[in-house]
Amino acid sequence: MNAKARRFREKFYKWIFGALAFASLVFLLGITLTLFVEGIPVFKDVKVFDFIFGKYWYPTHEEAEFGILPLILGSLWVTFGAVLICVPLGVGSALFINELAGSRLKAFLKPIIELLAGIPSIVYGFFGMVVVAPFLQNLLNLPIGLTAFTGSLILGIMATPTVCSISEDALSFVPQSFREASFAVGANRWQTLTRVVVPASASGISTAVILGMSRAVGETMTVLMVCGGAAVIPHSFFQPVRPMTATIAAEMGETVFGSTHYHSLFAIGLVLFVFTLVFNVIAELISRRFRIKLGLGR
Repeated sequence: MNAKARRFREKFYKWIFGALAFASLVFLLGITLTLFVEGIPVFKDVKVFDFIFGKYWYPTHEEAEFGILPLILGSLWVTFGAVLICVPLGVGSALFINELAGSRLKAFLKPIIELLAGIPSIVYGFFGMVVVAPFLQNLLNLPIGLTAFTGSLILGIMATPTVCSISEDALSFVPQSFREASFAVGANRWQTLTRVVVPASASGISTAVILGMSRAVGETMTVLMVCGGAAVIPHSFFQPVRPMTATIAAEMGETVFGSTHYHSLFAIGLVLFVFTLVFNVIAELISRRFRIKLGLGR
C-alpha cells in the first residue's frame, strides 16, 4: 500500500470515528430541543412560578392544577434516601474489593456485584412491591408499605453496583507508589486508605456518586411500582410519594395530544433534564477541585 492510499485510509477512519463521536451530541441536541419545543407551551396557560412551586397536581380535574412541587419533592426524597444507601454500600464495597480482598475473593465479588446492574428495573420493582413493601409494612406497622422509604431502599440497591464498579476502577488507578510512600513514612493501612488512596481517587468516587444519583433520579418503573403514587407533599419517608418520572410514565399514554396536560409532562421532563445537568456540573466542579488540590492538573 503506497503512502497516498495509507493517508486516505487514515483520513477515512478519522472521519468515521469522528462522526460516531459527535453522534451522541446530535442525539442530545435532539432530546433537548424536543423537551423545549413540547414543554415550553405549557407556560402559556400556567405561570412558571405556579408550575414549579404549585402544591397540587390535578391535571384531569375540571379546574386543572399543574403544580409539580409534590413531584419534585417526591423525587428528591427518594433520591436522597437512595444516596444514603448506595454510597456507603458502593464505596465501602469498592474499598474492600480493591484494598482488602484477596485475588480470589476479588475475582468472585466484582462480577457478582456488576451482575446486579444487569437485572431489569421491572424485576427490582416487582420484588419491592411483592416482598419488601409488605415486609416493611408489617415490621414498622405502617398503613401501607409502598412509601418513599421503600423506593429509596430499592433504588439504593439498584444504584450500588454502579457506584461500586466506578469507585473500584477509580481506586485501582491510584499508583501503587502512593501507598508505598505512605507506608514508608510510618502510616498504617487505615491511614493510607483514608488519607492517601481515597483523596487520590476522590474525583472518580465523586463521579460514581453522581452517576448513582442520576440512576436514582431517572429511574421510572421501580418508583412507579413501589412509591405509592400519591402526588402530595411528603412530610416523612414513610409516606407514599409520586416522583416526576413515575408521573410521566403513568400519564403520558392517557393525555390528549397538544393539551396543557400533554405539554406539562414534557415540562416535567425538562425539569428532570435540568436536575441531571446540575448533578453533572457539581460532579465536574468536585472533580476539578480534587485534581487541583492533588496537583493533577486543571
